[in-house]
Amino acid sequence: MRFPRRRASWAPGAILVVLSVLALRLLAAVGCELNDPDRDVRRLFPGATGFKTEYVSVQKAGGEPLLRRIEARLGDRFQGLYETVDVSYTMYRIYKGQDLIGYIHGVNQKGRYGGIQVFLSLDLQGTIRAFYFQRLTNQSAAKLRDPAFGRQFVGLTLADFAAYDPASGAVKPGSRLAAVKNPAPDAEDDFRAALRGAKKNLILCEVFLFGRADKL
Repeated sequence: MRFPRRRASWAPGAILVVLSVLALRLLAAVGCELNDPDRDVRRLFPGATGFKTEYVSVQKAGGEPLLRRIEARLGDRFQGLYETVDVSYTMYRIYKGQDLIGYIHGVNQKGRYGGIQVFLSLDLQGTIRAFYFQRLTNQSAAKLRDPAFGRQFVGLTLADFAAYDPASGAVKPGSRLAAVKNPAPDAEDDFRAALRGAKKNLILCEVFLFGRADKL
């Protein structure tokens, strides 16, 4: 299996302006994708020989009833441009030869200063292998982007995130998730956004990768 090549297209003046306007209008229905899939897949899964992308949405999978169940599992309502029912999520299935070896998925999450992109790589059981921000803007971004922060999520599963209530920002004391420490106390809003984004990410993977929507 080969790594697919990305193709770019260019348009002159007026057409480019029109495309830019359309792109802004489509933000409400577009999830986030890897900036450089070939590079990122090899980095997150050394030894991988290829990957497949799958485009899914809550609208197509179950509509508003499914959205309500996802929200109930999350413990918070979906809102804003990045959480409409028709957002298209890009799921990456990673292969070594013909063998499926894991997954990558990212979500857009509202942060204090704009959109945050929270990416997870998962093993075949849904356990986090890696956590990182593809996009994050704040004065303490370097501390949150530090690999040491991301390593705190390794080994966690959706079950562990039951300890986090996004609506209040509270984490159950003594839980595995409580061991994840914020390295940037002045960026508490974005730390909480990161936890919410990771929990949302794992729930969507339960639905679209593992076929467990009925267990939400």
